[in-house]
Amino acid sequence: MKKFMLFALLCLPVLLQAQTTLTGTVTDQASGRPLEGATVAVLNGAHTITNAKGQYRLQLPRNGSFTVQASFIGYTAARETLQPSAAAVLDFRLQETALFVKAVEIASIRAGRKAPFTKSEIGKEEIDKQNLGQDLPLLLNQLPSVVTSSDAGAGVGYTGLRVRGSDITRINVTVNGIPVNDAESQGTFFVNMPDFASSVSSIQLQRGVGTSTNGAGAFGASLNLSTNQFSEKAYGETDNSYGSFNTWKNTVRAGSGLINGHFTVDARLSRITSDGYVDRASSNLRSFYTSAAYIDKKSSLRLNVFSGKEKTYQAWNGISEEQLNTNRTYNPSGTNKPGAPYDNETDNYQQDHYQLFFNHALRPNLQFNVAAHYTRGRGYYENYRDKNAYADYGVTAPAGSGDTTDLIRQLWLDNHFYGGVFSLNHQAGKFNWSVGGAWNKYDGKHYGKVIWAEKGGFDKDFRWYDLTAFKTDMNVYWKGEYAVTEKLKLFADLQYRRVHYELNGFRNNPDILRNNKYNFINPKGGATFQLNDEQHVYVSYAIGNKEPNRDDFEVSITEAPKHETLRNLEAGYVWRNAKGGVSANAYYMNYRNQLVLTGRINDVGAYARTNIPKSYRAGIELDGHYHVVPRLTLAANIALSRNRINEFTEYLDDWDNGGQKTVTHKDTDISFSPDLVAGYTVTYRPLNGLQIDWVGKYAGRQYLDNTANAKRALDAFLVNDLRFNYTIPQRLFRELGLQLMLNNIFNEKYEPNGYTYGYTEGGEIKQSNAYFPMAGFNVMAGVRLGF
Repeated sequence: MKKFMLFALLCLPVLLQAQTTLTGTVTDQASGRPLEGATVAVLNGAHTITNAKGQYRLQLPRNGSFTVQASFIGYTAARETLQPSAAAVLDFRLQETALFVKAVEIASIRAGRKAPFTKSEIGKEEIDKQNLGQDLPLLLNQLPSVVTSSDAGAGVGYTGLRVRGSDITRINVTVNGIPVNDAESQGTFFVNMPDFASSVSSIQLQRGVGTSTNGAGAFGASLNLSTNQFSEKAYGETDNSYGSFNTWKNTVRAGSGLINGHFTVDARLSRITSDGYVDRASSNLRSFYTSAAYIDKKSSLRLNVFSGKEKTYQAWNGISEEQLNTNRTYNPSGTNKPGAPYDNETDNYQQDHYQLFFNHALRPNLQFNVAAHYTRGRGYYENYRDKNAYADYGVTAPAGSGDTTDLIRQLWLDNHFYGGVFSLNHQAGKFNWSVGGAWNKYDGKHYGKVIWAEKGGFDKDFRWYDLTAFKTDMNVYWKGEYAVTEKLKLFADLQYRRVHYELNGFRNNPDILRNNKYNFINPKGGATFQLNDEQHVYVSYAIGNKEPNRDDFEVSITEAPKHETLRNLEAGYVWRNAKGGVSANAYYMNYRNQLVLTGRINDVGAYARTNIPKSYRAGIELDGHYHVVPRLTLAANIALSRNRINEFTEYLDDWDNGGQKTVTHKDTDISFSPDLVAGYTVTYRPLNGLQIDWVGKYAGRQYLDNTANAKRALDAFLVNDLRFNYTIPQRLFRELGLQLMLNNIFNEKYEPNGYTYGYTEGGEIKQSNAYFPMAGFNVMAGVRLGF
């Protein structure tokens, strides 16, 4: 209560301030056409978006001077400085640039502003104010229904992201429309793209099936990242931050601006290192990003090249419940080595991306995009193994050495992913449509090397398996939006997707060969009804199909897993004006043959996911923000859901008699799907250029498996952070900014991720849980210098 009263007293001067209302329009200079969706912002302050008539409204304090900027893609931004009075009017007439700078590749796969799908968007300003080195998933933590985690406990290294309970293998991720999900696991490893957020200009997260996109099937959400931002003026910037656990982030960015009216070059170089919260969970991350473009009136040609290299000490084994209570930072990785833990129990990987885009305006209302891409990945993780049998490696033990030896091995991936995407977009009048598609090929090698053995018996860099895997993924789609009336718009989307797997063995089962083909039809449809300039409602229905992961094909010698199907119904209400905005939606996600872990050991001796005939997710999500007064903004979101498996059979290892026992469960919770997820942000601007954010995140109980057993669960948690961003008034640099992040200010002990193993012993059902603890109170501070 005392803390609340203190906060209220801090806000009191703000609440008593007089304020002014700034209104106006943003239009095209040549035609006078209103520009819907243009951004009007007070620099380092409040911002809003224009409505269908190009109108905007901002609430400002009635003191000091303010610089207001209006911007819209394809137009030159305009700025005005004014001294507010009780009421002020400021109209902007933007001049269309003579260059083709529209991101056609993004427009083709993103849901439009009023499309009938549930989504959230984050702009560059919001990204930058919290980007002090943590991995990209943690920057999305405040979005509705999102829960994030970190193996090392501090947000650097391997991180996790779940949306509506769906993990990253069920979230379609694209960069500028290019798929980046791993073709085999279908996950996205952001540790391979360190500090990528520093090159991202905007993010859209669609929850549910969403619109058709490229790459892996969207079975929980779609995450689209855009980097192809146009900068007309030259710039330079350095970001340096340091914090708890010896965490460093150093970033240098620069851009040429427009050269000779046509050329532009942007570049970034980054380094992130951290000791991690967990013992030895260190990270050493390097990355770069470059983009060069040629732009004229009707066309643009852009080449992006970016790369990430990571070396992280493994922290993916978790800790036991006993260790959780006695030594939260304990790391079991490498401890099977006699004496001190093995010092190179590490993951090592490098991933290089090449993207080439060509955009062309065939006519003012008809734009074409084609892109080619290539991703090269290679790396390994290394382990110290104790008492391994020579027979497991196909090697005869040296005479007198016994059947086992301690050894060090590396498990390698060496892969190529390449292909092309295209889209054709028509935007004019009542009928807008897009047609597009992609063809992608994965060529991967899996092999293992023994690099040392205590008792010998192995040739130098001995390979005990050497396997190949191929996957071809192609799709075509058509999307259309038709304005039946001025207020009613109908949306249709139809995608055909074909997947071909060719898997030539697995590490533990090299004789299992797979050659599977899938043909999916994914239809989507919906409607949006405009209630007035500030409000609209929508409804949509979508079907998504998803192929199994690579590991699922090891399920059996005689049978293959079925593909999964999701039927997704979404309905929502959106209200936006200068004072704030609210989004409210309900959803129902009905699964057929969802693949889940049941504990069953298959006929090749592995724990495998099994198809569950019926399961569903249903919930409501509320998301809103409100400018109480010009210097105080409140934002909050809450997601209430019910996530159930109708019936499934759990398999438990029988430690007493051998084999497995079964238990049938009905109407149980889907794992890692909390019934309640909520977040809030209180933003206070006591001075021009200074912004203070109080950020909170709550996640309810998460079950570690699908049995709804309270003994196999993660406790609910509430974490609060404080963020300070101050742009210092000065004339020497374009920008001089200070950042301070106080994370977990109340030192909450919590674990957002873990796993469990169930078994029977002494006639009783027991479990062994593992947890991934997050850091208590920790600090990051940074300095941004712009030229």
